[in-house]
Amino acid sequence: MPIQFRNPHSVLAALEMRPRDVLQISVPPALVSAPDRASNADAWAKVVKLARELRVPIHSTPQKNKGQAGAGRQSGRPVDESGRTSVTEALIQEKQPISIEQLFANARERAYGKGVWLALDSLQDPQNVGAIFRAAAFFGVQGILLTQERSAPVSSVVYDVSCGGVEYVPFVMQVNLQQAFEVAKDAGLWILGTSEHAQDSLWKIERDRPWLVVLGNEERGIRRLTEESCDLLCQIPGHGKVTSLNVSVAAGILISHFSK
Repeated sequence: MPIQFRNPHSVLAALEMRPRDVLQISVPPALVSAPDRASNADAWAKVVKLARELRVPIHSTPQKNKGQAGAGRQSGRPVDESGRTSVTEALIQEKQPISIEQLFANARERAYGKGVWLALDSLQDPQNVGAIFRAAAFFGVQGILLTQERSAPVSSVVYDVSCGGVEYVPFVMQVNLQQAFEVAKDAGLWILGTSEHAQDSLWKIERDRPWLVVLGNEERGIRRLTEESCDLLCQIPGHGKVTSLNVSVAAGILISHFSK
């Protein structure tokens, strides 16, 4: 199913990784007629240039009237001298998940005996899922395991917040996490659950093996059956007055620890 992308960095990543899935680009008339005149920092100008090289259809979008200009400025969409706004977006087929067997195939060899994968147990905020994909792409995570039920879908929000991360990190949609964990263990991974109630600190966990790190729901954490299927549990120790972290921030800390 096609999805609307509004972050140019996500569009650039899709053009790089799967250009045939990019159905069309919609930008203001000025970018269509003269993308070379745009600022070098204008990511949408880079989108137009690459789309032309790849022969992706580029459309000039109709401008909205002055009464809608305030919304355009707030959304970050281009506003011309008359106060009219233009839609800037791309229509792209959603990325297809891979199989659980593919996600963990040759895990020891691909990660040179180490490395990190993620499992997201019922995360419901697409902003968090997108931010985790972005961090995962930054640190070179091997793949992400997502639950299908009670979870945020991989929506346009996830794609845009990830800034292209979804394109670079393979992912799987799984109904039964416990079955997925068995496949991961057979491939040589160890399962590390995260919980604020865990006894062990993250800093005590060795980086000498491939890990599948499990992150839980924003409010309830990982589910009981998920926790029972983990080899170890850990927490991120804090030293300040705030006693918890946003799950995407916690994910970044965990990934960084295992990526050193």
